Amino acid sequence: MFKTVIVMFLAVSAGTVGDILLAKGMKEMGDISAMNLRGIMDAALRALTNPKLIFGTSMLAVFFFLWLAVLSWEDLSVALPMQALNYVLVAFLSQYFLGEVVSPLRWAGTVLVCIGVMMITKSGGQ
Repeated sequence: MFKTVIVMFLAVSAGTVGDILLAKGMKEMGDISAMNLRGIMDAALRALTNPKLIFGTSMLAVFFFLWLAVLSWEDLSVALPMQALNYVLVAFLSQYFLGEVVSPLRWAGTVLVCIGVMMITKSGGQ
């Protein structure tokens, strides 16, 4: 179980950093939903050379391969809830790096998610 917790922490951390970088990179590129086809194509080409998007995608690839490793030895019903720890990291990092406001209600929900993850993780050895 200890191996699973460590690898999942690394995987979730990599995935969260990847998500934060993708969000930051896309915010810098602007809203593509209002663009015409040419604008979207230009944005796609810029995305291919944007360091935040490239590194973010790489971090998500690290998450993916660590996730595959965990699935090779752990029950899915134990491993999948551990991904919910992503919510905690996203809340902290979004507030710090993206300047998002995380309300007390959102923090309370995050705490509840953590409690649920701990309960499921503890039951994994039974």
